[in-house]
Amino acid sequence: MLRVISYNLRKHTASGELEKLVADHGIDMLCLQECNTEDLPPTVGSLHLADSTNGNRLGLAIYYHRDRFTTLETKTFSLKKSLHDHMLSPAHERLIGTRIVDNATEHVLVVGSFHAAPLSASNSLRRHQIRSAHAELLGMGGEDISLMVGDFNYPFFIRNLASHVKRSGYDLTRSDRRTYTRYKVFNGHFDFATSLGLNIDSVETLPRGKSDHLPILVSAEYDSP
Repeated sequence: MLRVISYNLRKHTASGELEKLVADHGIDMLCLQECNTEDLPPTVGSLHLADSTNGNRLGLAIYYHRDRFTTLETKTFSLKKSLHDHMLSPAHERLIGTRIVDNATEHVLVVGSFHAAPLSASNSLRRHQIRSAHAELLGMGGEDISLMVGDFNYPFFIRNLASHVKRSGYDLTRSDRRTYTRYKVFNGHFDFATSLGLNIDSVETLPRGKSDHLPILVSAEYDSP
């Protein structure tokens, strides 16, 4: 079983919750959005920092369990910019991907932490970003097993999004409960998992902390031995 938490920290506000999340849920990987990468510790509980972005004020990072995995490569990627990005420069890089080996099974997989453009952008731009992000992860060697989690900023027309994601070879799974509740008009599912070569057992919305997003816990099995 592969257990991954994705959490948008709301400009690093919820960073103090990470140790407890790791301890309480026994996870293998932690994917973060909107973190201050300069303030990230090298370890969070049993997890080690694979890498983080360095060109963002809303950073991305991935932590992994070093006893279970061996990291092969980590890359960050810029994706098509929205008007919001051009004007305020919140995020130069909107994807970080790590290629790792599961030491127990020898599976090679790519895991990505993703943060789409905000709701001020169009759905078509976010779909472009998602499609490009999937292509980058495939290019890293994730053509057999890949998992991308994060803040997709896509609360409406999710079935349409799932159809677009399917064309990239991925499956989209949303969590059991809403992941964003700050505004009544825009509350809903913002944080998703997209996967290839994995059977998603569950995507659970965890209790709310200091962030306006709720963390999600993805539990998955490999499709084949």
